[in-house]
Amino acid sequence: MPQLPLETALNRLPTAIITGFLGSGKTTLLNKLLRHPDLKNTAVVINEFGTVSLDHLLVQTATEDVVVIDGGCVCCTIRGDLIETLQGLIQKRTHGEVPHFNRLVIETTGLADPAPIIHTVMNDAVLKNLVYLDSVITTIDCIYGLQQLADHYETTKQAAVADRLVFTKQELANPEQVAQLKQRLQRINPAALQVDSTEDELIVHRLFHASLYDPQTKTTDVQTWLQAESYHQATAIESPHAHHHDSIRHDKYIQSYCIEYYEPLSWVVLNRWFQQLTALRGKDLLRVKGIVYTKETDLPVIVQGVQHIFQPPSTLPQWPPHAIKATKIVFITRNIQKPVVEKMLAVLVNSKSYVEACQAALILLGCES
Repeated sequence: MPQLPLETALNRLPTAIITGFLGSGKTTLLNKLLRHPDLKNTAVVINEFGTVSLDHLLVQTATEDVVVIDGGCVCCTIRGDLIETLQGLIQKRTHGEVPHFNRLVIETTGLADPAPIIHTVMNDAVLKNLVYLDSVITTIDCIYGLQQLADHYETTKQAAVADRLVFTKQELANPEQVAQLKQRLQRINPAALQVDSTEDELIVHRLFHASLYDPQTKTTDVQTWLQAESYHQATAIESPHAHHHDSIRHDKYIQSYCIEYYEPLSWVVLNRWFQQLTALRGKDLLRVKGIVYTKETDLPVIVQGVQHIFQPPSTLPQWPPHAIKATKIVFITRNIQKPVVEKMLAVLVNSKSYVEACQAALILLGCES
């Protein structure tokens, strides 16, 4: 397993993804962010200028698809492939064709599944050397959020994969309804930081820096990135006063938990575990990330994935200070229970043959019925 080139990682561009359902306030949030002085050197990639109003901020065209925003930001359209768009924008930055920027923000459409964009940022062979995933920011409409969670799986998935949940239109919504919405989202994604969109002074600092790398200290910050303790504090039992709808509750299928294992694990076992999960239920692995204690190296191994795609494992230079060497992996899944995933791992750890290892897959297949 290759050691993570920390210096290279810290020199890559932090990339945030802003997602959220139709009308949930993504563009309003984007306007607010672009006015903040701390984001003056930001490149924003959006779908179409024609459908996104950036108020009076657009001041000049740098190239056919790129405009420069007052304050130094660069805004770019996605035309065709996202990879080509990002590579082209970074190339223009290198050649001085657009102002220098040190951060990327990608805004999705309201019906978009953010998983393919996360895949692109984390795993494209070229981009992963230029950018890294900093945070996934999801806007939540306080007026219609409960109904959207009930009616639209897209909304539930956007919330489940988020690092930050931004609540919009809170001043227009019923306070009890807002409390119910926040409680439900706490159950869906207990580690996501909940942010009120009216927090003008703090919002920029709270939305970003959710990645493994802390650009201020130039080090890794596993505890903040993993937020493993949040899953111990979360409860799967909703309040009896929670609001219910007649329509299907998509969010009741979302499971969020942290698997912990305190003995060193063989990478062969871990690899089989992940392969079985992705091969049989990849579409339901909404997000996986963790730190792994293996027999092959004394260094901590970082793993993370979204649905069928996992990043190649990499090692950190050392374990976090005062940390007990242990495997801690956070899972956010659709209808895959924690006991099933734990039992699969136990079977694989104790298997003595390939045939015995296949029994773990039968456990996973059995949970679908």
